[in-house]
Amino acid sequence: MSNERLEAILAAAYECFTRHGVRRTTMDDIATTAGMSRPAVYQYVRNKDDAFRRLAERLFADSLAEARRAAATEGVPLAQRLYDVLAAKLELTLKLHRESRHAAELLDTSTKLTGDLVEAYTRELTDLSTAVLADAAGPRARAVADVLVALTRGLEADLTDPDLPRQRLRDGVTLLVAGLTHPGAPA
Repeated sequence: MSNERLEAILAAAYECFTRHGVRRTTMDDIATTAGMSRPAVYQYVRNKDDAFRRLAERLFADSLAEARRAAATEGVPLAQRLYDVLAAKLELTLKLHRESRHAAELLDTSTKLTGDLVEAYTRELTDLSTAVLADAAGPRARAVADVLVALTRGLEADLTDPDLPRQRLRDGVTLLVAGLTHPGAPA
């Protein structure tokens, strides 16, 4: 099977889901947007839920690739590296809200159809954050990473002003890193 055709189907699915929402999108919509027949689309995805799941896999993979690049960047201050890792997650949600009035439905559907993917994505993001924090936080690195990922998730609750969660994430990361590097920080 052609990877290019699957990518075209997933791009069409994204366009349809963001335009119509998941419930109102049909396989005909996806096929038409992809410029393919419905039987051709069914050669690549089983149904609308399968298209949604594959799309989520791709979006999470792209976001994690961005987070990995940020984590591996050398010569960047710890707070900036951590912000960049976590911003990969925040920006994924902000993009969805910017591109679709159906973002709440898409995120809710994501929980139902892709809960295991969300869990794996969150775990890997936490692992990346833990690795970035390892030298500065020592044995507390995982706990600090858990707090930062929870902060990022919480900031996604109100996206009416997209700059506000970005600034709050930056402030939160800066405060936590300052607490780790301050000589009088509690153990």
